[in-house]
Amino acid sequence: MSFAREANRAIRSTIVLWVLTAVIYPFLMIGIGQAVFPSQANGSLITNTQTNAQNQVVGSALIGQPFTSDRYFNSRPSTTSYSTADPKKDEAKVLQTGVSGASNLAPSNPALMERIKGKTDLDPSKSIEGDYNRLKKAGVQPTADLVYTSGSSLDPHITPQAASSQIARVAKVRGLQPNQLDSLIAQNTDGRFLGIFGEPGVNVLKLNIALDKLKPAT
Repeated sequence: MSFAREANRAIRSTIVLWVLTAVIYPFLMIGIGQAVFPSQANGSLITNTQTNAQNQVVGSALIGQPFTSDRYFNSRPSTTSYSTADPKKDEAKVLQTGVSGASNLAPSNPALMERIKGKTDLDPSKSIEGDYNRLKKAGVQPTADLVYTSGSSLDPHITPQAASSQIARVAKVRGLQPNQLDSLIAQNTDGRFLGIFGEPGVNVLKLNIALDKLKPAT
């Protein structure tokens, strides 16, 4: 068998495999994803018709957003401010190592304790109020996920316990009944995957969108 014939067969096989794996298979998966899981395939995007008449996207169910106002349930801290920082105005250098990732600070690192508990300085402008003290002042019992960042710093969830610890503050600011917020948290709690994997979590963006739609009980 000649070399030319073997080379021709190899080239044809390569072209067929390339068409199958690089063209047909990817487009087939895209088609199946759009047909069976359209929301997930397009990024699990969330719209809010309550505050946006254009029904525009306000976020993704997969990526957290920073909420610190007393009117809302607060999200967990993020070393990258959930990638919302402006790279041109990143004084804290939260984006210096990329848009995702943990701080990698050891429990014994003073910088970690400074971020959590704050820092007192003779110069008030240099003092830092940590997440722990901020939550305590607001009447919230800090849970681990309200003071520690996640591995990706993009986690959109907090634990049901973390959400429940904020009920009194949110209810007071908005003039709502605590039982209304209890029900709201239960409605927006994602259970374990397949009932056994992971832990229940509350998607903070979904919860706060539902919160804006809630009316005081009469």
